[in-house]
Amino acid sequence: QGQLVESGGGLVQPGGSLRLSCGASESIFRINVKGWFRQAPGKERELVATITADNNINYADSVKGRFTIFRGNAENTVYLQMNSLKPEDTGVYICNGEQDMWIAGSYRHRELWGQGTLVTVSS
Repeated sequence: QGQLVESGGGLVQPGGSLRLSCGASESIFRINVKGWFRQAPGKERELVATITADNNINYADSVKGRFTIFRGNAENTVYLQMNSLKPEDTGVYICNGEQDMWIAGSYRHRELWGQGTLVTVSS
């Protein structure tokens, strides 16, 4: 079936940096990693950055100029480089992807979500 696995979260000082990684496991049908979301306590989940198969990239206004999303050399791996971190960036960061597949003569589509990695920006 396949799944998404995130890593790289942790506790950092304001102004510090972190790099998050999202890896898609091997599967018969390719998993397309689409981007990152985040959710702070008491707030709705929000989109942080997206990347298409053609490498079209979009960022939330709140992270423009500070965050960079890019594909790594490893297959099905997408990174989120976060610089100049602020306390407002604190939250659970969740990787998002999709998979199209044909099983037993039927077409199926599903969204995939990682379990999330916690980023805490605090003194």
